[in-house]
Amino acid sequence: MLIWLLPAKTTAQMQELQQLALNIEKLVQFRSILKDMKKGYEILNGGYNTVKELSEGNFKLHETFLDALLQVSPTVRNYKRVADIIDYQILLVQEYQAARNAFGISGAFNPDELSYLTTVYDNLFKQSLRNLDELTGILTAGSMRMSDNERLEAIDRIYDDMQEKLLFLRDFNGDAKILALQRAKEEHDVKALRILNGINN
Repeated sequence: MLIWLLPAKTTAQMQELQQLALNIEKLVQFRSILKDMKKGYEILNGGYNTVKELSEGNFKLHETFLDALLQVSPTVRNYKRVADIIDYQILLVQEYQAARNAFGISGAFNPDELSYLTTVYDNLFKQSLRNLDELTGILTAGSMRMSDNERLEAIDRIYDDMQEKLLFLRDFNGDAKILALQRAKEEHDVKALRILNGINN
């Protein structure tokens, strides 16, 4: 009986040893898989962190660029045409007020004509104020996102527009003065003819 049990016991031990060897081999394979997974995770994590750092750096670069666009450089603030625009505004106001007052007391224009002159002056003044508002926005830090070149181009455009407004005003006033002089001359001529013809009224 002992002889009969011995081979069965040996066979069972052999199977157990084979199973143990298989288990050890599986454990080694699992360790290798885990090492590969860890390396993959480290590579992935490192790549993610790199991309994250790059994107944060890129965002900070964009943020810095956009913030810089909100700032107004001394070159823009000290641009000669800024002062010229303000001078044009002062001249525009002074010239239209002087002309309106002169035309009002000249007696050469009837109330409807004076009202028309006032409407033209008021519209011109409102448009010039819009130019000054835009100029203020361009020169105010944090107001508009513009590069220095864009700001200078905008100032040049406002300058040209204000110059056109002042030239228009001067032409308009010149035409109105000519009309007033013609009317005064006609009135003077009519009075002189009446005096010559002995008509008192």
